[in-house]
Amino acid sequence: QVQLVETGGGLVQAGGSLKLSCTASGRTFSGYAVGWYRQAPEKDREFVASTNWLGALTNYADPVKGRFTISRENRSTVTLQMNALKPEDTAVYYCATARSPRVALTMGGTYWGQGTQVTVSS
Repeated sequence: QVQLVETGGGLVQAGGSLKLSCTASGRTFSGYAVGWYRQAPEKDREFVASTNWLGALTNYADPVKGRFTISRENRSTVTLQMNALKPEDTAVYYCATARSPRVALTMGGTYWGQGTQVTVSS
């Protein structure tokens, strides 16, 4: 069974930085697309960033471009470096990975982590 565990969330002042980690068990991330999503209170879950199954391509939502960086740290860990944080970045951040190898993140189903809270104070 694949499990994803996110860590690194917390409270930070606007302009600060946080680094989130997502660690997989039951399977590695090698050959699988991985991404980060977030959900703010009373809002729908939204895409933040992803890396394709090769790890060669990354994609970012417009609100985080230039501030967030997704990286594959090793076969089982993907990180999200978040800089220049803003109050509107406050949300629960979720890690996701494709169920099938060598496909896009949202094709064929997705595994999700339990989420980690990020709160940015103004």
